[in-house]
Amino acid sequence: MTSSEVPSYTTGTTTEAAPHPRRRLIFAIVSMGLFMAAVDQTIVASALPAIQHELAAPVNWSGWTITIYALGQVLMMPVAGRISDQFGRKKVFLVAAVVFTAASLACGFATDVYLLVVLRAIQAIGGGAFMPSATGIVADNFGPERDRALGMFTSIFPIGGIVGPIAGGVFTAFWSWRGIFLINVPIGLVLIVLALKYLPSSEPRDNSRVDFHGVALLGVLVLTSMLGITYLGSGGTSLLSPVFLACEAAAVVAVVFFVRHTKRHPAPFIPFELMRGRGFGVMNLINLCYGAAALGFGALVPLYAEDRYHIQSLEAGTLLTARAVGTICVAALAVLALRRTGHRLPMLVGFLILAAGLVAMYAAPPGISPYLWLTISSGVSGIGMGLTVPATNNASLQLAPDKVAAIAGLRGMFRQSGAIISISVTTAVIARSSDAGLAQAYILLAFAVLMVAVLPLLLLVPDHRGSW
Repeated sequence: MTSSEVPSYTTGTTTEAAPHPRRRLIFAIVSMGLFMAAVDQTIVASALPAIQHELAAPVNWSGWTITIYALGQVLMMPVAGRISDQFGRKKVFLVAAVVFTAASLACGFATDVYLLVVLRAIQAIGGGAFMPSATGIVADNFGPERDRALGMFTSIFPIGGIVGPIAGGVFTAFWSWRGIFLINVPIGLVLIVLALKYLPSSEPRDNSRVDFHGVALLGVLVLTSMLGITYLGSGGTSLLSPVFLACEAAAVVAVVFFVRHTKRHPAPFIPFELMRGRGFGVMNLINLCYGAAALGFGALVPLYAEDRYHIQSLEAGTLLTARAVGTICVAALAVLALRRTGHRLPMLVGFLILAAGLVAMYAAPPGISPYLWLTISSGVSGIGMGLTVPATNNASLQLAPDKVAAIAGLRGMFRQSGAIISISVTTAVIARSSDAGLAQAYILLAFAVLMVAVLPLLLLVPDHRGSW
């Protein structure tokens, strides 16, 4: 399917794209869903110390309220990409909105950290289904302008990054951490009504069955590796602990069976050709590393500010806001310039700036207040993210334009996998460290090194310029 042969906004057939006024309305509605999911990636970070205190949960287990959300998205994004092709984008988007809203309501009334983790996993199913279905809806209705419309998704997540930490800090300081979930309920109800009335329907495009066997294997892989790392963070647990070794051994076995299954299955939920080669294989590795450095530890920046510099929760949450502001300042320009710059140059400059921001956060403040120094450092890292994300979002899409939903899901899966690894390792280190703040500082430095180490891979990224 070429960019001009996009489905009609009324019938799902390959005629013309939706008219401009209709496109704006469609974009606004799907952006609302993405905004909700984006807010919940950062809003919990500000409230994490309060959740830990009220529910009497150790830090390595309270951190699961963040990692389980990422895990749910990892599993759901590729599945949602497939089922949105199979059953229609609008249906999947609506189900995502209902699940996300209902789970948010339940999270607001959780009585212990383990129940909260389970409910966050359910919430992540809805949150993870938003991006692939929204990507498909926009791609179906925006015609030749779809690359710029999809690039503008880059701005939605930073806006959520601005609202999330502030809202989390406000709710925690003046009411309760439970408000960070309950606020989703009225927004979700409005979204459901608007989506029912205004989102265009699309015809099914893929009649193959969903590969739940592959989903289960990937779930076992991520879950067992997370459990092992979390258990390692409990007390004086040794690397030779039978529980830790059993969990990691199960993860290795799951990797072997997952790869074998993906190669042999006629319609795997992650097509094997989208995971290897100079194009997809390199971009998947880049997204994994980016997710670890930018998304994973970024979610714990407020905790770092509180542990190392004893900054209050409301102020600590605004550090993520500073990062989001930095992203927004350059993301729109990066999107507009993408056809001229190609993909490699913005990724190169963006990764270097992101690494510089991480190094600055690691370093001691040079004669200014820690809060101001961390704010500046977070803003710098946000600028790097704003340059990088539009290019990484579109680099894989150009390799297979007819599989935008599946590729969007795969991209999100690798980024969230990196975030899971990052958060799991960081919280385990914190739990075992006598100086949590200093331990997190060294982790920041390690992630800066990781971003620099990724740079040679950019030479293998297919570079697209001009009109797509």
